[in-house]
Amino acid sequence: MNVKTANAIDSYVGARIRMRRQLLGMSQERLAEQIGVTFQQVQKYEKGINRIGASRLQRIADVLHTSPSFFFEQENSEPLTLQGLDLSANTDPVAEFLRTKEGLVLNRAFLKIADRNIRETVIALVKAMAQAEVAA
Repeated sequence: MNVKTANAIDSYVGARIRMRRQLLGMSQERLAEQIGVTFQQVQKYEKGINRIGASRLQRIADVLHTSPSFFFEQENSEPLTLQGLDLSANTDPVAEFLRTKEGLVLNRAFLKIADRNIRETVIALVKAMAQAEVAA
């Protein structure tokens, strides 16, 4: 195997970087500027084409206000393993939703609601709408 060939973990880490960046509403250009690379390099990181060194990953985590371990977490915050890692078939539905435009918009808006009672009301409303959809 070629040492520079990206693998499933590189792709997964890149997808997690993209998800976190988009959740924060940050452009590739802004992330690139803050970590000292071109936006094309950020694109390659996010697609898993280029591997990310440890110090660069730490810088990305700092800029994205998270820990480096966030980029390796799977469901239930388990460490990332190669076993069963098939990004097309074995995906977390929540992560898939967060990758959509609707998921990002909804999550950004929800995070801006400071009042806990309002957040709980929104959750109850969405649950009721989902149940009504299933019953129909």
